[in-house]
Amino acid sequence: MKLYGIPLSGHTHRAQLFLSLLNLPHDFVSVNLGAGEHRQQPFLSMNAFGEIPVLQDGDVTLADSNAILVYLASKYDDSGRWLPRDPLTAAQVQRWLSAAAGKIAYGPAAARLVTVFNAQRDHEAAKAIAVRLFDVMEQELQGRHWLAGEHATIADIAAYSYVAHAPEGGVSLKPYPNIRAWLGKVRALPGFVGMPDTKAGLAPEEV
Repeated sequence: MKLYGIPLSGHTHRAQLFLSLLNLPHDFVSVNLGAGEHRQQPFLSMNAFGEIPVLQDGDVTLADSNAILVYLASKYDDSGRWLPRDPLTAAQVQRWLSAAAGKIAYGPAAARLVTVFNAQRDHEAAKAIAVRLFDVMEQELQGRHWLAGEHATIADIAAYSYVAHAPEGGVSLKPYPNIRAWLGKVRALPGFVGMPDTKAGLAPEEV
């Protein structure tokens, strides 16, 4: 099994974290984004959108971090823990996968793109989206440990990376004790691996 991406990508980290939680051996293949490797062959034959991450599992080649989470949970988790089968919890998981591709991508992920990668984005708009998202997450995590259901699911894995590293994009987690507690529970999962920190964003005392 091979995972193509870069260590500082939250999208890549979602897949990398879940592979580790499932204890699935894999090779990590770093993609040289600076040289435009993701916009050239042979990478485009794996993902025509030219985006990371990409997972190769035998004769299966799959792009999109959330799709990779669904695939891995469906294929390698017979218990149904990570991708619950009951209709309501499955729908709750899907809601957070959608949030990961929407509000998280346009909020904390976009804000971090500006500070870490010097991307041309509206930084203030991205931070505002992040704050609104975190306000909702903080409320929904009141009195509960996980985003969907009674235990960790791929909803938590999809949301974790960019929320945990939101201060690198200039968004403080200080006002959100429930979110910080939830992040701690994800970090305590057996097999957890973190995404490397950067020096961008808020100073430690401001986080």
